[in-house]
Amino acid sequence: MDHSSDEDTDISESEISDYEDKSYEKLKNGSQCVKTSDETFTCPYCPKKRKRDYMYKELLQHASGVGQSSSQKRRAIDKANHLALVKYLEKDLMKVDVPSKPAEESDASVNPNEQFVWPWIGIVVNIPTRRAGDGRCVGESGSKLRDEYRRRGFNPFRVSPLWNFRGHTGTALVEFNKNWPGFHNALAFEKAYESDHHGKKDWFAPGEKSGLYAWVSRADDYKMNNIIGENLRKMGDVKTVSELQEEEDRKQHKLVSNLHNIIQAKNQHLKEIEVRCNETTLKMDVAMGEKDKLIHAYNEEIKKIQSSARDHFQRIFNDHGKLKMQLETQKNDLELRKVELEKREAHNESERKKLSEEIEENAVKNSSLQMASMEQQKADENILKLAEDQKRQKEELHAKILRLEKDLDMKQKLELEIEQLQGKLNVLKHMKDDDEDAEVLNKVDSLLKELREKEEEFQDLDEMNNALIAKQRKSNDELQEARNELLNFIKEMPSGGNIGVKRMGELDTRPFLEAMKKKYNEEEAEDRASELCSLWEEYLKDPDWHPFKVIMVEGKETEIIRDDDEKLNGLRSEISEGAYNAVVTALKEINEYNPSGRYISSQVWNYGQGRVATLQEGVQVLMKQWKTYKRKRGMM
Repeated sequence: MDHSSDEDTDISESEISDYEDKSYEKLKNGSQCVKTSDETFTCPYCPKKRKRDYMYKELLQHASGVGQSSSQKRRAIDKANHLALVKYLEKDLMKVDVPSKPAEESDASVNPNEQFVWPWIGIVVNIPTRRAGDGRCVGESGSKLRDEYRRRGFNPFRVSPLWNFRGHTGTALVEFNKNWPGFHNALAFEKAYESDHHGKKDWFAPGEKSGLYAWVSRADDYKMNNIIGENLRKMGDVKTVSELQEEEDRKQHKLVSNLHNIIQAKNQHLKEIEVRCNETTLKMDVAMGEKDKLIHAYNEEIKKIQSSARDHFQRIFNDHGKLKMQLETQKNDLELRKVELEKREAHNESERKKLSEEIEENAVKNSSLQMASMEQQKADENILKLAEDQKRQKEELHAKILRLEKDLDMKQKLELEIEQLQGKLNVLKHMKDDDEDAEVLNKVDSLLKELREKEEEFQDLDEMNNALIAKQRKSNDELQEARNELLNFIKEMPSGGNIGVKRMGELDTRPFLEAMKKKYNEEEAEDRASELCSLWEEYLKDPDWHPFKVIMVEGKETEIIRDDDEKLNGLRSEISEGAYNAVVTALKEINEYNPSGRYISSQVWNYGQGRVATLQEGVQVLMKQWKTYKRKRGMM
């Protein structure tokens, strides 16, 4: 084959598409053998595989897995060849076989009005029999005759010997396929025996008979009052070739009509969907434009705040550096002066007193330098307090959210009380007892007064609630922006700590590879594992597959994996428990963090405790990195 000459060469990743087209043309021209029989296929690019015969779906899955493999061990030329094979299988081998022409069009010797037994059945007589020990007659089995007729090209699917109470009757019925190729095989079967003078006329002609006689059953055979006629009446009916053709035409016309109606309904539905899609797209464009404007304005404001904060901190650092350098210079000068004073010898008492006084002054100045160093340390602590203030502000935000929820409950309670007061007021308005008019009026006045007070209180709470909701939204946006900035920062950090970035819903391929290595060699195990992972990744992305059920846990609805899901149970029994656990973990992560999109998302993750990291833990990592950077900068 052509691909054997390319085993020692390879192509680059950018040439895969061009090479795929060349391989596809070779497959279309018949240079490579793919279909080995009506039901089995082979991969022309994997001659060293132990498994050579595939069903259609198995070969398609094998070619897709190799063509889309991300393994570094896969050569680019192998990927291109298998992608071409996928294209050939989907475009050229999915065509439905067209039925053969009816008998009256292909064989002019057949009378279209002649009645045959339907389904097509041949009759074989004069089969040799012998008497067994129990006195019953026995003969050749139907499978032996069937295999012989298949070798001769008649292709029957069953040969049934006829038995009665005496045993084998020496006759058998040969069943052919219920289509026009089956009818052609039946006629060829009859003509073969007629040409050998062992047809129906030869059997009923007088004289000695030897060997097998056979023909295709017709109306006279169907009506015979013997074991052959009885079995023919049980197995089929009598029809002409023209009747069968008319029935097939009616079915075909009905099928075409139904398909036409379905296509019209689908086209109408498609137009309605397109209209709704265009409307939704227009609304989405408007909403996305407004969202982009808000995001742009918010980003500009955040950039200004961040720029101002950076400039402020930079000025603080620069001032601290200058002060530190000045203090170091003064300290060094005083140390030199101290050394010089100690070396001097005082010749008289006055000089000794001066020396003592200078030493005391130096001590006072050293004390001042130590105080300055302590002030420097306090300034560094103030920077840490700024981070703690940010943490405290987040806690105050959480308290505001709790207070908002409490005010919302109070608001709902006030709404209920107002509705109750209005109901009572309506009841009192409809009371018509003259003796109690004064009392009713008093109650109405008191209820109206109470209703106004409740409405004023409700209005105040509603204004407070709206203000808190606005603050909550702004705080949530700022917290989400902070989490996103923290996520981007931790992505660029070197890995190794407890806090890192995890891709939620990503399928772990290691259990699949370990399971396949127990069944296949290393190369084939990688192929199988890659195919399985690709298949299950598609399952995970499918929004129609939702293997969860809802149960009550401590009064709260909780979703858990269904025990009776066929796909997951099949994975557990056919592959391994580890592969099942990997798919379940990915399902739970997708359901928790992105149930609507069904795609992989990133989260800041605490690997030490196996959960999503809090913003406080992320800030601690950020402060740790800042301190490390500060220490390295101080050493420079």
